[in-house]
Amino acid sequence: MTVPQHRPWHGVLVATALPFTDRLTVDHGRFAEHCAWLVANGCDGVVPNGSLGEYQVLTPEERAKVVETAVSAVGGTRVMPGVSAYGSAEARRWAEQARDAGCASVMLLPPNSYRADERSVLAHYAEVARAGVPVVAYNNPVDTKVDLVPKLLAKLHAEGCVQAVKEFSGDPRRAYRLAELAPDLDLLIGADDVLLELAVAGAKGWVAGYPNALPRAAVLLYRAAVAGDLDGALPLYRQLHSLLRWDSRVEFVQAIKLSMDIVGRYGGPVRPPRVPLLPEQENAVRAATEAAVAAGLG
Repeated sequence: MTVPQHRPWHGVLVATALPFTDRLTVDHGRFAEHCAWLVANGCDGVVPNGSLGEYQVLTPEERAKVVETAVSAVGGTRVMPGVSAYGSAEARRWAEQARDAGCASVMLLPPNSYRADERSVLAHYAEVARAGVPVVAYNNPVDTKVDLVPKLLAKLHAEGCVQAVKEFSGDPRRAYRLAELAPDLDLLIGADDVLLELAVAGAKGWVAGYPNALPRAAVLLYRAAVAGDLDGALPLYRQLHSLLRWDSRVEFVQAIKLSMDIVGRYGGPVRPPRVPLLPEQENAVRAATEAAVAAGLG
């Protein structure tokens, strides 16, 4: 596969929360406005139909329209949809849909309906890569029970199946091993609460959650971190970390949507089986978000 000279997965790509109405239908107007607002506030692109976008509970029609809405709002080069699915053929069809909508890259989990072995993982990514759009692997061993360890990622990259990886294991040591085994495979920060550690280790991008609520502060933090400006990045990281760590918790969708509501955006409800935060969780998110706003980070 020919990799585009401009790698559209570089920079801050926001894993977009998806707005639902009170009746839990997708609010495409609000979603389009949100995508445009994120880019206007310094983010480089958006990642619809990720776990933060609740893709698992969307109908096929909704899922396709979400991609089309994002492309219409910010342009296809800025949109990297999640194309994960239980079956490889289905994931390939979603990659083809993204390609045909004008997207320049897609993001893909390994097989997640069972604990897949290495041969299954390789076959899965090879099948989706046949869609002809660059694939960013998404390593989330906590949820998928399949760990894309550096050696396996290097093999996937050598075979032309993936061009980058969103790394969500939480282990920054992997960045250095990956750089040794596959120096041309781009590392993307996958969990908000290890941003600084992975940026210092050479990350080329951030598939981010909390910029949904605080884009300007998040972009400022990312730019300082990848530039090695620890004097600028570290105080900001410490200020935001009580929020950023929610990105690695089970309730991350509810927390980020609540923070959006608090800062004056629209987060709105979640679809079942997700349920609202417990009162103590809501209080913690509210306090941390209000503190960030009071510090001028909103």
